[in-house]
Amino acid sequence: MPATLVPLEFRRYPDEEMVARAEAFYNLLRTRRTVRDFSPESVPREVIEAALRVAGTAPNGANLQPWHFVVVSDPALKREIRQAAEAEEREFYQRRAPPEWLAALELLGTDANKPFLEAAPYLIAIFGEAYGLLEDGRRVKNYYVNESVGIATGMLIAALHRAGLATLTHTPSPMKFLNRILRRPDNERPFLLLVVGRPAEGARVPDIRKKPLEEIATFL
Repeated sequence: MPATLVPLEFRRYPDEEMVARAEAFYNLLRTRRTVRDFSPESVPREVIEAALRVAGTAPNGANLQPWHFVVVSDPALKREIRQAAEAEEREFYQRRAPPEWLAALELLGTDANKPFLEAAPYLIAIFGEAYGLLEDGRRVKNYYVNESVGIATGMLIAALHRAGLATLTHTPSPMKFLNRILRRPDNERPFLLLVVGRPAEGARVPDIRKKPLEEIATFL
């Protein structure tokens, strides 16, 4: 049966205001940087909750909303996650990564040590649900899971930046240890580990640039 239709809530802006709003949002987001030095200073949980509500508004396949966010602030859990992540990272840097990948990472100064996983006040483990489960145990297939979770994650990062927090996207591979540590069911697959908090005093980031518009977009 088709969904009930309701009036669209949409505000129209004059062209000049649309341009100004778009430019203002760009100027805000262009200051977003991946941070690896975090302050342990606490962050109100309400900020994280509001940002997650933003993520929950993301477009997704068939409105099945195939995501789950686990917010970790417990020091013991963060330590366990760090230990497991660093074990996978050592395997990556020492055995699995091809030379060209290591060369690309060298410019960023990264290695297998991930102290930010304990230093930051929050880790958000993001899972994609391959399928849903009905009360009687039957499976419901989810569609476009990676695309849906990826869009939600991008909106989450933007919301956290808008609130005044820094983030780092961490993707040790494989990440199945997150299911074990966080006791998530088999239908959930780790998508990304998002580190969230305020930058440490004096935090520094690589001097890199983003591609200009003419290199990333084509207008026909």
